[in-house]
Amino acid sequence: MAANETNILNRLYFVAGCMFIFGIAVVVKLLTIQYVNGDKYRKLAEERTIEDRPIPANRGNVYSVNGNLLATSIPKYDIRIDTKTPKDKLWQEQLGPLCDSLSKYSGKSVSYYKENLRKARAKQNRYYLLARDIGYSEYLRLRDFPLLKLGAYKGGLIVEQTTKREHPMGGISMRTIGYERTDEQGNITRAGLDGAFGEKYLKGKDGHRMKQKIGKGQWKPISDNNEVEPQDGYDVYTTIDVNIQDIAHHSLLEQLEKYDAEHGCVVVMEVKTGEIRAISNLGKSKSGKYYEKRNYAVWESHEPGSTFKLMAMMVALEDKVIDTSTIIDAGNGSKRFYGRSINDTRGYGKISAGTAFEKSSNVGLATIIDEHYSKQPKKFINRLKSWKLHENLNLPIVGEGDPVIPQPGDKIWSKNALPSIAYGYNLQLTPLQTLTFYNAVANNGEMLKPRFLRQVKELDREIETFDKEIRVKKIASDETIKKAQKLLENVVERGTGKGMYSKYFSMAGKTGTARTDYANNEKWLKDRKYISSFAGYFPVENPKYSCIVVIHKPSTKVGYYGADVTGPVFKRIAQKIFTDTPIIDEVESLEVKNASIENEFQQYYDTANTYLTIMPSVIGLPIMDAMALCENLGLKVKMNGNGTVKKQSIPKGQKVKKNQTIVLELS
Repeated sequence: MAANETNILNRLYFVAGCMFIFGIAVVVKLLTIQYVNGDKYRKLAEERTIEDRPIPANRGNVYSVNGNLLATSIPKYDIRIDTKTPKDKLWQEQLGPLCDSLSKYSGKSVSYYKENLRKARAKQNRYYLLARDIGYSEYLRLRDFPLLKLGAYKGGLIVEQTTKREHPMGGISMRTIGYERTDEQGNITRAGLDGAFGEKYLKGKDGHRMKQKIGKGQWKPISDNNEVEPQDGYDVYTTIDVNIQDIAHHSLLEQLEKYDAEHGCVVVMEVKTGEIRAISNLGKSKSGKYYEKRNYAVWESHEPGSTFKLMAMMVALEDKVIDTSTIIDAGNGSKRFYGRSINDTRGYGKISAGTAFEKSSNVGLATIIDEHYSKQPKKFINRLKSWKLHENLNLPIVGEGDPVIPQPGDKIWSKNALPSIAYGYNLQLTPLQTLTFYNAVANNGEMLKPRFLRQVKELDREIETFDKEIRVKKIASDETIKKAQKLLENVVERGTGKGMYSKYFSMAGKTGTARTDYANNEKWLKDRKYISSFAGYFPVENPKYSCIVVIHKPSTKVGYYGADVTGPVFKRIAQKIFTDTPIIDEVESLEVKNASIENEFQQYYDTANTYLTIMPSVIGLPIMDAMALCENLGLKVKMNGNGTVKKQSIPKGQKVKKNQTIVLELS
């Protein structure tokens, strides 16, 4: 019996010992968790329930060259309430007044809010939505409502701020102004100017705010204040002129609708600076409406057609293998080159090289280039390369199309390549690349890089300023440039663009009509598709703007020649810019060679009185006559020397203001 009792006691001691050891182990483990690994587990718990979440900074504004707002970030607010936070007594006292205020704000009944807020409190909803996506003034109004005005800790107020990008000009130039978007996979799309300059200037620096996870993927701010305040981005001032942009947009839209075209683009560039004053890109939607679908002017490389004849002609002129008076045989309208026919709209026979250009003879240009470069094609191609036509413009806007200028040895090179290139086929350029060359001709040979940005500012503090960037200092000799300018002027006065001629203001340029989608010739003959274009500048005497218009696939039932489809758009833009701010005076009688004869001066003076804002030429006038004329315009006159005027500080054609000073150099 004593042995059994001893065994029982031993078992009890063993069990008690095990329990004691287990208890010691539990205590040790608790102490280890609390003191040894406490920081680790506390940090892990916080990481799962508390996060330092980013607050996106407001993007900087995008302005036009005139200071008009093109894109801005508008703050938007979501107002929520943590229904668990308020004490019972406070909740009962403030619920009624809160529901009254919410009812007046939204128009919903008081009972609606009482019922839903009581349900939310019963369910301990800590993230109940009261208002979504409201503006700043509405946000100030709501946060002053009963209960909410007590803040986050007593009243349960939760405020979440986001920003939205808005474009005050609406759909006009929206693609050019651009945006920056991030999709669910984190992929970033940067379009237009906003995208191009966003990372460097507009983006700013994000702030941070501590938030607590309250379930169902919802995060509640811990306090009303941010741990790190966001820093807004810089403002960028573009080169876009909203008035010219509006003119370009509506001029293009009108023509696209008239010709039921697939898409088109317009670019207006300031000649002396390379600044882009307007860029419009419109494509047709499935419903037949036109909108900013893609940035065709920057992105779309295509065969330029006859607008490239300027480049081909200038190669021959610069190499002095021809002159504009050189006679060539354009034949009866069709000529075979290496087994393939090149055609004109009609036969021109023997004509000068200048006439071939003005009439846009494919046969004529192909003959010139083939006769003089077929044995040395690289000489021709190298001249094009010296103008950097084979390089893209390296624009800040993403997605610029690459130019294609083939050379001997390339897959697309053949004996037919050279005569084809002469009239704008078998190569590719974007509209903006083509315009850059035409602008260089207008600018007396200086080729400038197209520029979209003028300066970056932080409020009134200047951060960075941008000046013109020279791409090629001189594309050709003065002699070649002058001849090219005259050829472009003749196109409008008596060539393929003569329908655009106006006696009120002068223009110069080249029409272009190119076949497209012609790989299957039989299919193309059944459904002919063209690219119509016009590139040039205005006014002729003192070029202010260059411009290119390209329209793809106009309805052939209405018309497809460049002179008919794109020429009127160019003229409309030039005319409206001229009307809005006159930049040239075309009154021939203002050109007086000898004003010493009284009746000639009187005719001059009377005519000038009808154009009181335009500066005429006073070169060659005696000083007394020149002074009378300038003072009649309201100008202050300063003179250097004696005799007749040989130089004037304000050029002919420029708009003048009263009390503006003009300096006259006398012989």
